[in-house]
Amino acid sequence: MDKNKTNVFKGIIASGGIAIGRIFLIEEEEFAIVPKKIQKQNVKKEIDRFQGAIFKVKDELLTAKKEIIKVFGKEHVLLADAHLLMLEDPLLDRDVTRKINDEHVNAEYALWTTVEKVVQSFEKIDDEYFRERKNDVLEIGKRIMRQLTGPYRRSITEAHNGAVIVAHNLGPSDTIKLKERKVGAFVTDVGSKTSHIALFAQDLDIPAVVGLKNITATANHDDYVIVDGNQGLVIINPDEKTLENYQHEHEIELQERHELDKLRDLPAQTLDAHKVVIACNVDSPEELKAILNSGAEGIGLLRTEFMFLKENKMPSEESQYEALKTIVHKIHPHTAIVRTLDLGGDKLMQLGFEGFMRENNPFLGLRAIRLCFKNPEMFKTQLRAILRASAHGKIKIMFPMIASVDELITAKNFVEEVKHELKSKKQDFDDKIETGAMIEIPSAALTADMIACEADFLSIGTNDLIQYTFAVDRTNESVAYMYEPMHLSILRLIKHIIDAGHNAGKWVGMCGEMAADISFTKMLLGLGLDEFSVPPASVAKIKKVIRNSTLNDAKDLANEVLSTHERKVAVTALKKSHPQ
Repeated sequence: MDKNKTNVFKGIIASGGIAIGRIFLIEEEEFAIVPKKIQKQNVKKEIDRFQGAIFKVKDELLTAKKEIIKVFGKEHVLLADAHLLMLEDPLLDRDVTRKINDEHVNAEYALWTTVEKVVQSFEKIDDEYFRERKNDVLEIGKRIMRQLTGPYRRSITEAHNGAVIVAHNLGPSDTIKLKERKVGAFVTDVGSKTSHIALFAQDLDIPAVVGLKNITATANHDDYVIVDGNQGLVIINPDEKTLENYQHEHEIELQERHELDKLRDLPAQTLDAHKVVIACNVDSPEELKAILNSGAEGIGLLRTEFMFLKENKMPSEESQYEALKTIVHKIHPHTAIVRTLDLGGDKLMQLGFEGFMRENNPFLGLRAIRLCFKNPEMFKTQLRAILRASAHGKIKIMFPMIASVDELITAKNFVEEVKHELKSKKQDFDDKIETGAMIEIPSAALTADMIACEADFLSIGTNDLIQYTFAVDRTNESVAYMYEPMHLSILRLIKHIIDAGHNAGKWVGMCGEMAADISFTKMLLGLGLDEFSVPPASVAKIKKVIRNSTLNDAKDLANEVLSTHERKVAVTALKKSHPQ
């Protein structure tokens, strides 16, 4: 890359904020993967060399795990545990060993061809979360290769304070080094919002942009760089004017952050004393520290999928119970709203779970509550774990992808059945535990009045509600432009759901991306939303909007937006209402 030329890259926001500094480039290794013939009498020695490399990587990861627990806490060891599980997978050892044994080839070639085969199978998966796991497989493969061939790349331990790390990917041991070296930001070729390293960036509270594809191939070590974690931009060798603008913006950001910190312990209350709840969405226990530091009033959406993803087998009742008990203890005295499993059978099959089938259209197939109804023992196991954990803190149960009032009644009947089982065993639980429904399917939105009569609360999942209303896959670049939160049909559905809940005397929350977008906050407040469930980084920003609004002004804005037929007029109205 021309060292004097400005280059701008657009990636995925992993952690917000602005950083300005010098690049510390960790170049991607280019392993010379060529087959070498091994004499028959040396095959066992080559297999021992491969297994010795695995042992060294395992030792390295266990050391990293201990350091992570010491520095970040045990809730942050998910990535290290995931890599250790991959190392212990007998398939890896078996396939590489068999290749060395059968084909008499060197360990490097046997390993890398096996890794590439596994990666190709992951690339065929539709779901972003599972597709991203290929990067974990690659990282493990590279770790073993480094033990076989020797290290090729710079170490983060050589980075100066405030450096911007540019790497293909980062592993568990790198996270400790990021903290030790007090780096200013990091950017990676791979990764997504759901990647483990994104969660670490949020916990370290440093800007991070991931999914940049080829930035390591074009960046130069020691180049000047701006990382804009608010917009997902990385600007290498910025011109003088751009640099000046970002330095000014960075100063404003530091000042705003200081002001937002003052709101941490204040209520989410309007100028005319109308109070709402701001809670957090949680993907894994790793995020609890950030939630506790955010000023949120509990967990508005606890995604239980992490318990299924960290094991290669169906999680036991006991393991689910222990995980939930830990979470409710830490979040006390606030409430955790636990969503039951929201995965498809095809995803469980891809993870190695038995008894599930691949589907042609998994988004419209056997997933979430439908999957639980088809697998009652799996569902009851999870409900038992949730109910038992409710004896240790405040828990509410939320059912995903409810399509009708009949489905909600069926789900509640399962809860009653499990309660009866626990009572017969004299096990403690909250007998008055509340149950709610996620409204994320148009059929549920249109019958929200009936569902609200059976639910204790409603939570609007805008991501899927918008997707299903427009029949649009928002991850499909060809049609993503049609994913439109500001469309009148979506706003009318949201108003209908909120009104239906209130008419039945029930509170209504929102846990989709709209809830975390401050341009929508005042309008949602005016529509009557009772609870905003957002990422930890959004809590103070949402609170600021609410504390600078009156309920009457918010209602006027909502009415203005709902009464217009033109999107442009509605957007203008929202911009005018947005606090500067």
